[in-house]
Amino acid sequence: MSRPSPVFRSSRSDQAGCARGRPIGSILMENGTLRPSAAVQALTESRRSGAPLPQVLISEDLASPDAVLEAQALHYGAMRLHRDQHPPDPDLAGLIPPETCLRHAVLPWRWLGDTLVLATSRPESFETATLALPESCGKVAMALALESEIQAEIAARHGDAMARRAETQVPAEESCRDMNTLTPLRAVLGIGFAAACLSLLLVRPGLFFSLAAGAAVLTLCFAQAMKIAAFLAGRRPPRPATGAPGYIPAMSILVPLFREESIARDLLRRLARLEYPRACLEVLLILEARDATTRAALSGVSLPPWMRVVEVPDGPVTTKPRALNYALRFARGEIVGIYDAEDSPASDQLLRVAGHFGRAPPEVACLQGILDFYNPKANWLSRCFTIEYATWFRILLPGLARLGFAVPLGGTTVFFRRDALEKVGGWDAHNVTEDADLGIRLARHGYVTELLPIVTREEANNRFWPWIRQRSRWLKGYMITWAVHMRSPARLWRDLGAWKFLGVQLIFLTAILQFLLAPTLWAFWLALAGWEPPVFAYLGDTQTRVLFWGFLGAEAVSLLIGVAAVSRSPHGGLLPWVPTLFLYFPLGTVAAYKAAWEMIFRPFFWDKTAHGKSAPDHAGAEIPADEPP
Repeated sequence: MSRPSPVFRSSRSDQAGCARGRPIGSILMENGTLRPSAAVQALTESRRSGAPLPQVLISEDLASPDAVLEAQALHYGAMRLHRDQHPPDPDLAGLIPPETCLRHAVLPWRWLGDTLVLATSRPESFETATLALPESCGKVAMALALESEIQAEIAARHGDAMARRAETQVPAEESCRDMNTLTPLRAVLGIGFAAACLSLLLVRPGLFFSLAAGAAVLTLCFAQAMKIAAFLAGRRPPRPATGAPGYIPAMSILVPLFREESIARDLLRRLARLEYPRACLEVLLILEARDATTRAALSGVSLPPWMRVVEVPDGPVTTKPRALNYALRFARGEIVGIYDAEDSPASDQLLRVAGHFGRAPPEVACLQGILDFYNPKANWLSRCFTIEYATWFRILLPGLARLGFAVPLGGTTVFFRRDALEKVGGWDAHNVTEDADLGIRLARHGYVTELLPIVTREEANNRFWPWIRQRSRWLKGYMITWAVHMRSPARLWRDLGAWKFLGVQLIFLTAILQFLLAPTLWAFWLALAGWEPPVFAYLGDTQTRVLFWGFLGAEAVSLLIGVAAVSRSPHGGLLPWVPTLFLYFPLGTVAAYKAAWEMIFRPFFWDKTAHGKSAPDHAGAEIPADEPP
């Protein structure tokens, strides 16, 4: 093309000469789009948050994206492009990698003679974006297009390829994606171990049971010692962060959704309560291409300007971490947070996250919040689940972090520095507990996770079989995560150091083995009915008494930790239910054997938890109580 096509001219080209260089707010007021009072409001917010004025105008819904872009075109004297009227040249698709285009909000559009027209939705950073172009491009002209149109074009051209890269971006040696590959070595080890166990069971069943019971007792001792240490460590005040306050970074919240039609509207209402400068916030609702039900539920909802939908192309795996990896490419925030579909976060949560990151040293790459439930009184199962969550998030995780261990993350209310997240490769798309795995990988790369007393409430899974299915996915993920990181114990030791290496064994192995070996411990209680477990043949009277006192001591520790956890939560009415946990945890054993079977035959199967099945206990129950800052 030797001459500019008419569609490249601004619809207000007659005004371009006199409007060039004039403030964008003045242009919008002059054409009647923006009221003077709204202009003052936008300027004030721009100075407060540090966000560009155009972004403030759009995010606060003071002017439409089209009107703002038109004013920017006049201000910069640039061409205004429309994807439907004059589509981009597909031959330029490979000129800049799609991830780079998304990061800078640019897209090579067309050639005009020997000049490349580079579309952008952020003209203030156009010069920086041109550095991504090959030197052979020569002359470059800036044009303006909506960011939604740029992203839509990139998704149409490169979506499938980016989705494939999202599946494999974690290095192979740190990923579980070959877990379902039967290598000769794995076959020999698996068959050998199974044959040895079966032979011992058939030939010496008493010895087999005694060895299993011994391993269970040893695991129990380690688990209770870890609980006591975490409880004592959690009583120490956290290390104060240093640095400048008032940090308001751009923040992207990723919300993966899959078949969540029943709670989609509640989710939007809860997210709207978040207090954060809208110009510095974006919420990405992540949908799978095949998820027509959630798409239909959202189709009738008018999303605010700071929320948008990202659709993930189909692929061989359909998992939450794959969706997160794909959507991260479309996010612009330097802080990235994760919420689940049923979450109801505290309104000041993002401000506290930003403030903590602003004061924390650079190695603090991740902040984990507290998860709680808004339906603890639904039934006995939800009460026990709430006590368990209080124990994990209010006692154990803070204590483990202060002990200096690597922290297995929860899947929601977790926030990252984006540069650290990208350096470790994001999430392992095949791991069904991508959160726990990512916590260990962050530690292996030298980063630190801190616990922050910010609360998100969600729905307790309080139906028997769905609870088993959810717990089996979590335990399978723990098995996979431990197996992946223990492929090379020596390397894990070098990466983490001796202390954190010990922590990985304590956290993961005790969780796995306690559930798998629990039946051998239950058998000891049958001794009260007169049946003698085979291990008694190897124990004297003194050792037997010590063993039983040890069991009682372990129950006392669990009771103490449970009471302390509930006392630190807003659910003091659950204290009478703490002693009933001994009936609750055997359900985990059922889940553990389901997880072990899937570990062998279906390692990547994501057993989806359905939400929206249990309403909050009462109006306002989903709003978290205040926590100490």
